[in-house]
Amino acid sequence: MDDPTASEHATPRPGLAQRWCALSLLHGTIESHIERALQARHDLSTREYSVLLVLSTHNGARMRMSELSEAVVLSQSATTRLVNRMEERGLLMRVLCADDRRGIYTAITDDGQRLLAAARPTNDTALAEALDLARHNPELAPLVDVLERHPESA
Repeated sequence: MDDPTASEHATPRPGLAQRWCALSLLHGTIESHIERALQARHDLSTREYSVLLVLSTHNGARMRMSELSEAVVLSQSATTRLVNRMEERGLLMRVLCADDRRGIYTAITDDGQRLLAAARPTNDTALAEALDLARHNPELAPLVDVLERHPESA
């Protein structure tokens, strides 16, 4: 006999795919707007900005590569390539783990901290602009409202 709860979970709710597409559109719209602003003013991609931000807010401003790749939602190989490029620019450095000599951390440098501080207002302004633009799209406006209503995290 069929399990009635299995079919409940297998059947998507009406409109769920449309809401997912709207969320994806909002994300893409925001990311491309921020990308253009960061590239133009700081020669920085949104991924690079995310790496700098994550590292700067992490306890000790350093992370294992696996933690970093999870935090910025990239594969480990893509994260390694990105970190290598950022290390060549002097924004990041590798630090050996004191407890486990095989472990390597990625840490933000002083230059990386300075670039992040300079880029943060650009990122925040571009984010606000992108949300203002998205608010005029009837499909995206409810998502913008949810983002702006959500309580700030500590």
